[in-house]
Amino acid sequence: MQTKIKLAKDLEISRVVTGLWQIADMERNGTTLDPIATAKFMEPYLEAGLSSFDMADHYGSSEIIAGTFKNSLNDKDQVQLFTKWVPKPGKITREDVRAAVNTALDRLQQSSIDLLQFHAWYYPDASWLDGLFYLKELQEEGLIKHLGVTNFDAAHLRIALASDIPIVSNQICHSLIDQRANGNMATVCREYNVKLLTFGTLAGGFLTDKWLGKNEPNAEELTTWSQMKYKRFIDVSGGWIPYQNLLQVVKKIADKHDASIANIASRFILESEAVAAVIVGARLGESEHINDNRRMLDIQLDTEDISAIKQAQLQLKMIPGDCGDEYRKPPFLTASGDLSDHLETIPKAFVSVKTGKNREQIFSGTEWEEFAGYCRAVKIGSSIQVSGTTATHGSEMIGGSDPAAQAHFIIDKIEGVITSFGGTLADVVRTRIFVNHLADWELVARAHGERFKGINPANTLVEAKLVGDGYLVEIEADAILQ
Repeated sequence: MQTKIKLAKDLEISRVVTGLWQIADMERNGTTLDPIATAKFMEPYLEAGLSSFDMADHYGSSEIIAGTFKNSLNDKDQVQLFTKWVPKPGKITREDVRAAVNTALDRLQQSSIDLLQFHAWYYPDASWLDGLFYLKELQEEGLIKHLGVTNFDAAHLRIALASDIPIVSNQICHSLIDQRANGNMATVCREYNVKLLTFGTLAGGFLTDKWLGKNEPNAEELTTWSQMKYKRFIDVSGGWIPYQNLLQVVKKIADKHDASIANIASRFILESEAVAAVIVGARLGESEHINDNRRMLDIQLDTEDISAIKQAQLQLKMIPGDCGDEYRKPPFLTASGDLSDHLETIPKAFVSVKTGKNREQIFSGTEWEEFAGYCRAVKIGSSIQVSGTTATHGSEMIGGSDPAAQAHFIIDKIEGVITSFGGTLADVVRTRIFVNHLADWELVARAHGERFKGINPANTLVEAKLVGDGYLVEIEADAILQ
């Protein structure tokens, strides 16, 4: 029985992490939680060995309550507090990052954050990398012990890690229904020794005994934000019938182990090599499932159990896209079905300059643009030509020695240019790829294939010696706005 796991050399966490997002819902209902009184409800979790708690800047007073609890202990090191920073999309400055970290420290009442997890809304604007680089600086100052990310897809987790950001974890949605983490994400985790913290493991309660054999609810019968969200996951994964079949299979396994459907659903996710812990929500002082959560760690699934679950999963459709895509592209698998309950708008990555009657240009600010007298892209009428683009952000080369990471960052930059002109990546009609070493061609081509799947522009890939030390790939693109 493994109840603890190391995320880093000096960070050991419980394999069941208690998520405190429901505190925000409790306060939204007009109640004000007393930090000292509410913090006492965290003690039974610690006594059961569930020593790790997950919060965020937008989870009401969760940081204050958890910090109050930690400070009440004689041995404060026995509790690990995770929080998140979810900035609005747009430019991020050092001052923004320091202010956010100081706010979290004040609320947590700590001198250093055990694990700070960063969320990015919009990858075509490389400001998300600025945020991580600045967080790394504060980590080196000692204000943050460890860095994580949340809702990152595999490509952008790869970019960050290859760019020497010391990320130890990625918090993502992962369940018997949502199997996206088993794909490219697992590969990146294995390659860079990163672990997953998984939420949504019980799919908002749908992966529990409560829903076994029940009729499909209509929209009016969904009473919580989580139910509204995860019903969408069920719908896109094939609907109510394969979901109910999955529940029936899990129920048989649960009965075999004298356990609950929730126990088996969570235990199965913990069997993954990439998963460090599952995050289970708690409504402190109201709905306690401590013993049930602890029970999950004692279960040993055998090969027959695992095979039966995998067989039932074959009747489900894959959730579209990669991890975190539910917050970035259609179909938006959020409670509202779009981003209206999260964001008002997303600023453009670049500002275009009008240089003629039907002509606009974009400059990305690299030193070579001014030196050699060219721009990042030109738009004439509905036609866009994007210059040969390398993995450069300001004066920094991004992606290190990972050709796939460099390729993904370049495509982000191309997408940022095209969207700033009013188009989308789907408007690209031709790409040309130049690799510095022919041995890298397949990794780069696969990255191109992931990003242009379903778009399928005309393409050329050749070996060419690139200007600039360390650059492994350069890509140019042509687009026609539809």
